[in-house]
Amino acid sequence: MKILYGVVGEGMGHSTRSSVLIRHLLENQHEVIIVASDRAYHYLKNNFPGCQILEIEGYKFIYEHGAVDRSRSLTELIKRLPEMLAKNVKQFIKLCGDFNPAVVISDFDSFAYTFGVLNDLPIISIDNIQMLNRSEIEIDIPQKYQGDFKLAKAIVKSKLPGAQHYMITSFFYPKLRKERTTLYPPILRPEILNQETSTGNHVVVYQTSTSDHELIETLKTSDCEFRVYGFRRNENHGNVILKDFSEKGFVEDLASARAVIANGGFSLMSEAVFFGKPYLAMPVKKQFEQVFNSLYLEKMGYGMFCEELTAETVRTFLSRTDEYARHLESYKQDGNELIKRGLDALLGEIENKK
Repeated sequence: MKILYGVVGEGMGHSTRSSVLIRHLLENQHEVIIVASDRAYHYLKNNFPGCQILEIEGYKFIYEHGAVDRSRSLTELIKRLPEMLAKNVKQFIKLCGDFNPAVVISDFDSFAYTFGVLNDLPIISIDNIQMLNRSEIEIDIPQKYQGDFKLAKAIVKSKLPGAQHYMITSFFYPKLRKERTTLYPPILRPEILNQETSTGNHVVVYQTSTSDHELIETLKTSDCEFRVYGFRRNENHGNVILKDFSEKGFVEDLASARAVIANGGFSLMSEAVFFGKPYLAMPVKKQFEQVFNSLYLEKMGYGMFCEELTAETVRTFLSRTDEYARHLESYKQDGNELIKRGLDALLGEIENKK
């Protein structure tokens, strides 16, 4: 079957999980063309050198002081819009001439979705974000986040409307409120699934600012060993060890950690849950999806949500890691088998209707 697979470029979690399913499709003799933007394009191009991958232009968040700057992000989008449209129209025309897909799969990507709509093709949505629109919200969202929640839900609702099916990945399972929707465990990369786990004494810390020296001082108030990724250098500050990024080293540290401190990103949170690691989540400001993930993490008893990382917050979290670890013992996941079987079944139904 010919498949067009679209991957949004903002956030690496989309491309890493899409690569798992793209590899599965190729192994099952499907013909796949990928469209992706920004970092997702480069990641997928490196991982699938024999696959046709078209680079498109997509929306990019701009961050200021650890928070999403919505105004600057929108302004930059408007500036880039003529160039984006010209490039994307060119790729759209190329796709129409070179490929005749039977189905579109979209990981929150609008280009592939639009191609599917205009060509009257069945569309399968695969991501975690549709949870905001298609499930019963079983957490109490604080009043201060209600505006962000409504905005995020409206964006998600308008992103891929009318898809044939929505496959939502999640480590929590609320009731669904819409048809044509199913829940699956998070899609995990092979490096995670193949890594042996243990419980050490160190805490893995992942942050995105390369100059957050307050973080180092905050962590130094604890006598725990912290292995910090994100500063892009190797340095020792007593019990705080800065480590330059290495995928192998990071996965090994994560799998052997006592706990994790990071933002509210879905992919890392899902990997930590799979490994049974208590998680202290500090979401990126003005990015409600991360708040949503973090509130559910806390509801499940897998960790703690915080808005600011203070010495007291770290001490409180570390004092409760045994409690969180006990809750995590109940979490079970059989690799990626459920979503692979679910995707195969959907594609089979589409094939039989042709």
